[in-house]
Amino acid sequence: MSKPDIEAVKTYLLSLQDSICQSIEQEDGSATFYEDGWERDAGGGGRTRVLTDGKVFEQAGVNFSHVFGDNMPASATAHRPELAGRSFQAMGVSLVIHPHNPFVPTSHANVRFFIAEKEGEDAIWWFGGGFDLTPYYGFDEDCKHWHQTAKDACDPFGDEVYPNYKKWCDDYFYLKHRQEPRGVGGLFFDDLNEGGFEQSLSFIKSVGDHYIPAYLPIVQKRKDTAYTEQHRDFQLYRRGRYVEFNLVYDRGTLFGLQSGGRTESILMSLPPLVKWKYAWTPEAKSEEEKLYKHYLVAKDWLAQ
Repeated sequence: MSKPDIEAVKTYLLSLQDSICQSIEQEDGSATFYEDGWERDAGGGGRTRVLTDGKVFEQAGVNFSHVFGDNMPASATAHRPELAGRSFQAMGVSLVIHPHNPFVPTSHANVRFFIAEKEGEDAIWWFGGGFDLTPYYGFDEDCKHWHQTAKDACDPFGDEVYPNYKKWCDDYFYLKHRQEPRGVGGLFFDDLNEGGFEQSLSFIKSVGDHYIPAYLPIVQKRKDTAYTEQHRDFQLYRRGRYVEFNLVYDRGTLFGLQSGGRTESILMSLPPLVKWKYAWTPEAKSEEEKLYKHYLVAKDWLAQ
């Protein structure tokens, strides 16, 4: 297995953050990212970028982090005992985009690298990441475009990659306590080192580079759609599900908080405005009910 080139990963991740921020700024046309560099006492730091109150995007956070330490958090070694007693480095780009218009979906993407080392032993390393889409008012053609672009990212690496990582995404972004998916899925993968370092790095580059082609055409198509206060109210209600998933299940959020990461940067994924309603259900045959019955159902969007 080829030796990991940590600097090559870091160089790509920083360039990915730059290119995504540039694309988002150009699409918004009115707001720019605020950059916040930070360091943590335990080792490492990051470069958080947040755009707020834009014309198109209510909030967009695109975060790069590179943290390291002499010992793994106990919460991690409980599930991976082979990591105990090793130093570690974890780096990645993670982003969440919350648009103003309820007809534009929220989107999330993440690519990350982890390595744990111990003198005299082989390093333990892997990549993870993916991207997923969370509409409030869905459109079949948008779902097909999103999944076709995800498949395009995977196809050079084998016919089985897209269906496997698509299913993994459907299973992962699922709110067990609500018994519903977070959105219409996309890609999710973790513990990737099969085929060696160069092959794995090429794959995460493909995933990272396909995010903007997957998302921006949907934004451009829906950003000027007229909407009512009812549409906006439902968007804020559904954002509550996003918050619930990130705080209860998301591995990156939990690892960041448990490893002493920077709370402000970790929680940048949360929307600026959100609502919860007690025991609310959508009206029968409404646009809102269609989200639950047609879109929040795991399916093969490319076969529709």
